Amino acid sequence: MKGNFHVRFLGEKGGVILPTYPTQIKLEDNEANFLHNFVRKGHKNARELTRASILLLSNQQKGVTEITETLDVSRNTTLNIRKRYLEEGLPSALSDKPRSGQSVKYTEKHVAEVIALACSSSPDGSKRWSLSLLTEELRKKEGFKTIGKESVRLILKKAKLNLG
Repeated sequence: MKGNFHVRFLGEKGGVILPTYPTQIKLEDNEANFLHNFVRKGHKNARELTRASILLLSNQQKGVTEITETLDVSRNTTLNIRKRYLEEGLPSALSDKPRSGQSVKYTEKHVAEVIALACSSSPDGSKRWSLSLLTEELRKKEGFKTIGKESVRLILKKAKLNLG
């Protein structure tokens, strides 16, 4: 096993092996000043402000329990932010890590093309564009060979366009 561990005894039932976590966080002066300004201005994402506050309180030698109660965050959140700061530095401790999931398929240029086509005059024989007609027409264009009706619908919905 990696890391430091200790055994915590729970009465007569025996012990549980728990990881030990760093108790001392010492920010550099420039990091502490940055975090004070960051929190004071407050124009950031709420999660980033919470992370900054965790680090500032940790720098003041506050314990995990005190930090969790003061900021109303979970123990794991406090421990994870402190650990990330020690292992990866300040920028990583403040920001979100990339999330898993499928990347965006269609760029802003693609979206603009869909919207432009939807706003253009409908094809001969039709009063207006339908999702099926739009999808069919888009599939004839480069970069849209596999686009589906649902993708077209979501693009139009996000742009607040109604075909009806």
